[in-house]
Amino acid sequence: MAMQGRFHFYEGYSMKEVTFPIRVMYELGIKTLFVSNASGGMNPSFKIGDLMIITDHINFFPEHPLRGKNFPTGPRFPDMHEPYDLGLVAEADKIAEEKGIRVVHGVYVGVQGPTFETPTEYRMYRVLGGDAVGMSTVPEVIVARHCGIKVFGVSVITDLGGFDVPVAVSHEEVQEAANKAQPLMTEIMREMINRA
Repeated sequence: MAMQGRFHFYEGYSMKEVTFPIRVMYELGIKTLFVSNASGGMNPSFKIGDLMIITDHINFFPEHPLRGKNFPTGPRFPDMHEPYDLGLVAEADKIAEEKGIRVVHGVYVGVQGPTFETPTEYRMYRVLGGDAVGMSTVPEVIVARHCGIKVFGVSVITDLGGFDVPVAVSHEEVQEAANKAQPLMTEIMREMINRA
């Protein structure tokens, strides 16, 4: 099953609506979820166009996707010690190396949006342990893990922030960087599926 795009919390959807597709996937028997996003890089070693394999996340959304009555798909207080499956991360690393595709690893910070971050916000998220920041992914991953679905995630680094010289960013520039990196990300994911 593949989705074209997603519902974003900043668009006015509730967390239930944002994560509803994951609930549908669970009911259809999906065992592994691949997620991707465009994000701003805060790690000074990152470059625009990098593929960041997500190893963990920090949830800055103002509402939690599991708030309310607990769905019977998982426990009231689900464990999140490994939100992104380490076996899938290792498989992606191996494929990227075989194909000569540069990948980096990092922690994704999920925020509400819809504004891009200020230079100080970028620096704050970096101090807290983040490598990239974006406006999606975290709610879906939390619900997937609550359902027992394994997750593999990739952030396409579409802009950089939090450094000494502030850099202006536009939605068009973000889309352009994402479009250039997408074929490489797709190549890794397609091969992961072929080897599953």
